[in-house]
Amino acid sequence: MMATGELVDELPDELPREEVEAAKARAATLLLAFRHGNQVAFDTELDRLLAEHAEREVATLLVWIAAEAVRKAYAPEVADRVLRGLARRAPHDTAQVPVDEEAAGAALLLEAVAVGDVDRVRTLVAGTPDTTYLLGGLVQAVAMMLPLLPEGEAEEVAAELRRRHAGRLPTPRGTY
Repeated sequence: MMATGELVDELPDELPREEVEAAKARAATLLLAFRHGNQVAFDTELDRLLAEHAEREVATLLVWIAAEAVRKAYAPEVADRVLRGLARRAPHDTAQVPVDEEAAGAALLLEAVAVGDVDRVRTLVAGTPDTTYLLGGLVQAVAMMLPLLPEGEAEEVAAELRRRHAGRLPTPRGTY
């Protein structure tokens, strides 16, 4: 038995520590893209991993990450039941990132804000499983509204934002 802190020799077929850390980072990138429904980022990272033939390393790390998450979230006597449930519900087509675009109601959110319904706003935001699409919808709505503002209003809003975030936003060229 080894003492705590004692170094372990690397096995011949084992990944060096630096490569393990790099693989963990790549697995995390893949998981973040999947979690946020970013199909482009997911496909890009997956294509890169497949081109480098890192399938086994990344699959191992993804399983390790999942096992750690289950271990931390569930009591040992519940963990296997949770995993069995996940296995039964696994999608047939696993190539797509699951995104619930229907739950991302930017129009509903805008309407709730317009009438000042704070509770509805909170409920909509809290009930959206992936806020990426909700925020994307809001950005699109703002972009659609900008041409409707009276002349000078957009600049005034931008100036107010710059004042609020002084020193954190770059100054546009030609404005000093």
